[in-house]
Amino acid sequence: MPTPVPDTPLITREQVLRALHELDTEGPQMPLSTVYDLVYRGRRYAPRQVAQRAYELAANQPGAKWPLRAGGPTNQALEALDFTIATKRPTLENSPLLDGDVAAQQQAEDLYTGSPRETVPAKKAPTRSAAATAAEEETDEAPADPAPTEFHEPAAAYQRPAPMPYTPEMARAELFLADDELAAARAALARRRNLLLQGPPGTGKTFLARRLAWLAQGSTDPARVELVQFHPSYSYEDFVQGFRPDEQGAFRLRDGLLVEFCRRASLEPEQPYFLLIDELNRGHVARIFGELLLLLEADKRGPAHALRLPYAPAGSPPFFVPENVFVIGTMNLADRSLAPLDYALRRRFAFVSLRPEFGEPLRALLAAHGVPAALSHHLTTRLAALNQTIADDPDLGPDFCVGHSYFCHPPATPTEAPAWLRLILEQEIGPLLDDYWRDQPAKAAQQKKQLLAGL
Repeated sequence: MPTPVPDTPLITREQVLRALHELDTEGPQMPLSTVYDLVYRGRRYAPRQVAQRAYELAANQPGAKWPLRAGGPTNQALEALDFTIATKRPTLENSPLLDGDVAAQQQAEDLYTGSPRETVPAKKAPTRSAAATAAEEETDEAPADPAPTEFHEPAAAYQRPAPMPYTPEMARAELFLADDELAAARAALARRRNLLLQGPPGTGKTFLARRLAWLAQGSTDPARVELVQFHPSYSYEDFVQGFRPDEQGAFRLRDGLLVEFCRRASLEPEQPYFLLIDELNRGHVARIFGELLLLLEADKRGPAHALRLPYAPAGSPPFFVPENVFVIGTMNLADRSLAPLDYALRRRFAFVSLRPEFGEPLRALLAAHGVPAALSHHLTTRLAALNQTIADDPDLGPDFCVGHSYFCHPPATPTEAPAWLRLILEQEIGPLLDDYWRDQPAKAAQQKKQLLAGL
């Protein structure tokens, strides 16, 4: 006999909402219902478990037993409070089983949908007891499925390199910067704690960012240096905090890279920590940074300026950026698909501009690797002339000049140098020029011809 639904509501909508919030906070500890789901804001819940939790809140008594049966009676009580109850699988239309007999409906659905089941050996199949059927009706749960096979990524076969000392002399030997330029970049990082290296592609921005971190800590220790690259799909939930799927497919609140990095840094307040953000302007920076527009400021660091993150549960400690965290970003000025940085973010950073270097530092590097002087002269003079042409073009400008990093890895033997240079010019610089002067193919062909002449 169906259980009647009382005229006076046993629970209120507010109590159901509180129950849903508690279940979200606890995570998927209860299995979903066999036949029906309560659907709210794109998520699914077992109706009877929700009603049970809401009834405990209404009675202010943990363990108070929800008086209605699972299925129809519970669903009607929840629908009366404007909640949506959905059927998980197709059901037989106009079937009397829709009155809430969950166990019988499950059997009918299996026949209707043809859902696969394990093959039973050719023996007398065990019959289901009335107690088992009643228990399934009461709990609105399906028998537990076998545990799925778990798959894992293979363990990393590499280890972090051992830290080595890093000195200003070592930096001077591998950076194409004058001593005063390097000192100015280090002073800007120490003063603002946030530095942005900008320039055309191939000018060694990421290379310099890592060396500035090494110089500040005096070694190449990778444990206190974290590198991340922004891109159009990168979000606040990835960088700071948000709900992301776990191994079971449920969404849980997870800390992003920044929060985990700041937590590590706060454990060693006397040691500098460096967050390197490559291609910073390729992401939606204001959306990704969120509260960092305030917390990144040099005078807004530490617990005194902590803020509560939007996704953080009630009672969780507020978030702050430790004083020993330094941020070094890189920005490619030649990417025409990117919007300029907003001024609120610019005010938090000191900017250092890098430029192509086809002068004495590159010649010295090539000579140290045995590249013939004539070939080195050809490379530096032709690339300097090309960059002047690019800088003078009103549709391009200095931000589109060709950087020197294309040529910083000469071949092992001098005899391979001519072929090495020709291939770089043909396979890397040439396609770039075709893209620059897509509407002027004759100009692109002329510049490529001048680069290759005499090789």
